[in-house]
Amino acid sequence: MPMNAKLFLPALVLVVVLGLAGCESSRYEPSTGLPGAAPALPPIPQPATEAEVLVRAATQPVTPPDGEGWRSLFDGKSLAGWRVTNFQEGGGVEVRNGLLTFTKGDPFVGVNCTNEMPKVNYEVVLDAMSVSGGDFFCGLTFPVRDSFCSLIVGGWGGSVVGLSSLDGADASENETTQFITFETGRWYRIRLRVTEHKIEAWIEQKKVVDVMITGRKVSLRIGEIMLSKPFGLASYSTSAAFRGIKIRDVSEPASKE
Repeated sequence: MPMNAKLFLPALVLVVVLGLAGCESSRYEPSTGLPGAAPALPPIPQPATEAEVLVRAATQPVTPPDGEGWRSLFDGKSLAGWRVTNFQEGGGVEVRNGLLTFTKGDPFVGVNCTNEMPKVNYEVVLDAMSVSGGDFFCGLTFPVRDSFCSLIVGGWGGSVVGLSSLDGADASENETTQFITFETGRWYRIRLRVTEHKIEAWIEQKKVVDVMITGRKVSLRIGEIMLSKPFGLASYSTSAAFRGIKIRDVSEPASKE
């Protein structure tokens, strides 16, 4: 082989190898950034802290309830008219920025109203929010004639709504049981109406309870929730916030059937 051919072949191989390397480099090079660098990943959003959720909650406007005759049960400034429920391993209760706030207990945290409450023919409205946690953020215990009952919102893992108890059956196992997905950091308008023969309840505009109680056993679930009577708010392994707690007298159910 001629000498110039021997010199040409290695040079040709080197050119081909460098060319291929250049093609591979350009194939994987991102449109921006350093040559050969992996594409930048978007930052992973971090969940809001409880303090951040409460700051946002306090800035959201309150919609007045429909109708007339409402009386406020919470002044937005203090626990006047309320006392902290003596739950074992109870969490923290505080009034801040116009909100009644619960820091999750182990498992309960709550308050009782110290004002005299009616036993029948009344309606309650309030806004409630789950701040963090995975169980009920609103357990509203209320009088029903000579007994008591609880409206559970977000129980049994965060989605069960219903009355505890009817004929001994809890909110998860009677005809009032519903499953609703609730968002953390969102206000929900809760309305309860108790008349002589009926209990009704709404979450936002959805009617979630409509039950005749004539001839029924209405009672509380056995356990610490009984400390919430005669009228109280509680949450279970969950931090929560409340505002706009009001009551008024009524004479009949919203629906007469």
